[in-house]
Amino acid sequence: MLLQPKPADVFVDRHNGPDDAAVAEMLRTIGVESLDQLIDETVPAAIRLKQPLNLPAALTERAFLAKFKGIAGKNRLFKNYIGLGYHDTQLPPVIQRNILENPGWYTAYTPYQAEIAQGRLEALINYQTMVMELTGLEIANASLLDEGTAAAETLHMFHSLSKKKNATRYFVSEQVLPQTIDVLRTRATPLGIELVIGDHRTADLTDESLFGAILQYPAADGAVYDYTDFISKAHDNNLFVTVAADLLSLTLLTPPGEMGADAVVGNSQRFGVPMGYGGPHAGFLATKDAFKRVIPGRIIGQSIDAAGNKAYRMALQTREQHIRREKATSNICTAQVLLSVLAGMYAVYHGPQRLKQFATNIHALTQVLETELKALGLDQRNQFYFDTLDIKLESQELQNAIKQEAENAGINFRYFEEHGSPRVGISLHQNTEIQDVAAIVAVFSKVLGKGESKTLSLPEEISVNWADSLIRKSSYLTHPIFNSHHSEHEMLRYMKQLENKDLSLAHSMIALGSCTMKLNATAEMIPVTWPEIGGLHPFAPREQAQGYAEIFKDLEAWLCEVTGFAAVSLQPNSGAQGEYAGLLAIKGYHDARGDQHRNVALIPASAHGTNPASAVMAGMQVVVVKSTEEGNIDVADLKAKAAQYADKLSCLMVTYPSTHGVYEETIIDICETIHQHGGRVYMDGANMNAQVGLTSPATIGADVCHLNLHKTFCIPHGGGGPGVGPIGVVADLAPYLPGHVVVDADGRTEGAVSSAPWGSASILPISYAYISMMGGEGLTQATRIAILNANYIKARLEEHYPVLYTGSNGRCAHEMILDCRQFKKAGIEVEDIAKRLMDYGFHAPTVSFPVAGTLMVEPTESESKEELDRFIEAMIGIRKEIAEVEAGRADAKDNLLKHAPHTAATALTHEWTRPYTREQAVYPTEYARMFKFWPAVSRIDSAYGDRNLICSCTSIEEYADQEEKLVATDKGPSY
Repeated sequence: MLLQPKPADVFVDRHNGPDDAAVAEMLRTIGVESLDQLIDETVPAAIRLKQPLNLPAALTERAFLAKFKGIAGKNRLFKNYIGLGYHDTQLPPVIQRNILENPGWYTAYTPYQAEIAQGRLEALINYQTMVMELTGLEIANASLLDEGTAAAETLHMFHSLSKKKNATRYFVSEQVLPQTIDVLRTRATPLGIELVIGDHRTADLTDESLFGAILQYPAADGAVYDYTDFISKAHDNNLFVTVAADLLSLTLLTPPGEMGADAVVGNSQRFGVPMGYGGPHAGFLATKDAFKRVIPGRIIGQSIDAAGNKAYRMALQTREQHIRREKATSNICTAQVLLSVLAGMYAVYHGPQRLKQFATNIHALTQVLETELKALGLDQRNQFYFDTLDIKLESQELQNAIKQEAENAGINFRYFEEHGSPRVGISLHQNTEIQDVAAIVAVFSKVLGKGESKTLSLPEEISVNWADSLIRKSSYLTHPIFNSHHSEHEMLRYMKQLENKDLSLAHSMIALGSCTMKLNATAEMIPVTWPEIGGLHPFAPREQAQGYAEIFKDLEAWLCEVTGFAAVSLQPNSGAQGEYAGLLAIKGYHDARGDQHRNVALIPASAHGTNPASAVMAGMQVVVVKSTEEGNIDVADLKAKAAQYADKLSCLMVTYPSTHGVYEETIIDICETIHQHGGRVYMDGANMNAQVGLTSPATIGADVCHLNLHKTFCIPHGGGGPGVGPIGVVADLAPYLPGHVVVDADGRTEGAVSSAPWGSASILPISYAYISMMGGEGLTQATRIAILNANYIKARLEEHYPVLYTGSNGRCAHEMILDCRQFKKAGIEVEDIAKRLMDYGFHAPTVSFPVAGTLMVEPTESESKEELDRFIEAMIGIRKEIAEVEAGRADAKDNLLKHAPHTAATALTHEWTRPYTREQAVYPTEYARMFKFWPAVSRIDSAYGDRNLICSCTSIEEYADQEEKLVATDKGPSY
């Protein structure tokens, strides 16, 4: 007997769903002889790559983890007291294991289908409540990308609201975090807004050109100021005021809302989220109730379901992305859901008393440190402080000596200069102990030659020397949710209860067109929580982050290979940020050539809603290009408009394959047309899962492309974030990639689009792992299988649902659009199909985008034939239910679809009077009977919630009343 030794555990076989036998059967169903034939009939020959991807050979999971351990080990874990918005913290293990490391939480999708996302939505309500109560304001959104972008969002919001129509200047305190000022400048410049940076104590607020101001609390150097008078004077002069605040400090300090602030922004990172070399972290934004209709990003609100029960959903959820489009001032795709859930759970677990104790301990240790440093003769400049000391030094030489000795001791401080004086900033944090303070003192003692280190002790009591107006007197986090789960067992059960209300990839496929919900392999996720990845401060000396440097270098090179581009920036921390950064690169290129007048962006009518919003934020004028009846770009209209705006043309924004799921064969001609008229081509990378290894953005003629690493490259969606949206560019656009004011990014020291120099650095290892374990051949095969899976669903469903658009050979790309508009004649809406899918155990495909009344289906390569067949069976079953309505055998209003989804309460306790059986309602398939996922609530009335906007935990009184009630059952929708 002859045996053939070869690798037995190849990762690509774990990632791709169908095995060889399944592939053969699917090909027969489609009607082709081979996978090669299918690809040849789908992807135009003119855009196919001539050479395979040149990437390192694929590694097994075991080999990758061993190799990556060595890379991560090159990062050096110092004690970090740098501050500037990033602090060491402790994520409680019960939250780490049961949320951050739990696919039931991290593989869920954005909660557009709220009935099967009630757990996540409740967690986000908790987060919003936490932010509102700590900041002292009336409404908060469900997170933004980071502190810098949150500050930029308020700049846009208040500029658009200002009644001073000619006011184009914005005051920025010089004590705002430097990275925030960098992001503000980036966002302000394209809109013609000038930043006025200065001392808030001497600012002239009577200047009629000012429309707003932003302050830092505590300030970047750690000083704490009472801003009440500043805000009052600003309001007297019709200025809006934003305060960037530290959440933990607000357990002790008077909240900015009580000082009169119009908005409070910041970063919730120190609520248990690792620093991760910069991210991901959930930024926050709270504001006054008067601004609830214009607050950017997502807001979670309370509404009712069909039975009148309390239910959560995204309030006003489509206003930015789909309705406002080019009139939008922000993008809805700017959330960090998983990270805001972590921060909110941190507050739930610790409660107000323990949070206050953390803050008390930090401040007490800071007082001890100040006392010891003053005893050494050092000049501490902050009269009032929370956790940060500002040490003024006599010379640069002394600063250098302290830096060297501190680094010898494994310690990082902040080194800066203020008003010509060298300074050392020291920010303490939750994980600081008294022995750490002693080690800090020892560094200064040694440099100053003033004695041996000594043992310190934490005093039993401290006296807070702040002005009375700075001491918080109001209560916070009084709701039972923040006062009930402080034992680990109670916390574990609470998180599990919420998890059980949410459908994720742990339950079934989520076939969302354009969203690419694919496997997030465990081996890819494991390094994320390693201390070598999570423990680095983003502004630590770069020589301490050599492991990260290697990850960045390799990942940038690999993404260049995949895209065909010359350079990549990893900074943008969402797809929307990637769009924006890409457009800024194009704008920077034109401006450098003296073509500042080139500001027209051509955008197809079918484009993602984020495209026109990003273009406007980049200071561009949007001109819409028509689509043909076949769903393709109308080339004649595009050529006419390119010629019409030739002198002003900046760029074309195009998605490829198209948003309609087709490889448009005219794409090269389209790109050449734009180039002929002096414009550049921005390609939206949402559909890169249909390109990798077969074609590339550079091959089709694009100049810049953002890549959704949370789609094609396996970073999980996390229930609506984190995302990563790096951009690739051709060589002449490379100088205009984002820079960073604190950390030199390849010579670029300005133009940041995110707070951290490499954005959400700590989740880049996921994509690094995916590419490492797939290799070039595996990545290409994944694309081929994604196309196979889509065309298999198309072949099985097209006799039941018309497929709206296909290529010239009748093939779809990696996704397709199922036309449901004809069912309206029978009174069935596409939403009814989406809700009925929940009863079958599935999350709906993308609803009514890019065409109203349709479903856009994308199965990805990770789903097996068995799972595809279950989805197909569900869709066919629903089509039969629709046929019953069409034929009049089922009532047009009292039917399975109109009442969907059906909850356990409805099925088990309702006096059943419906014209179909309970079994038909909740067990439409044998699979549903065996593995039933129960929606937590009946169909939600979103309009009711928008009319009665409640975005925080309900009052204690209402909470108590709820405890006395039995859950009502769904009596069906009222007509």
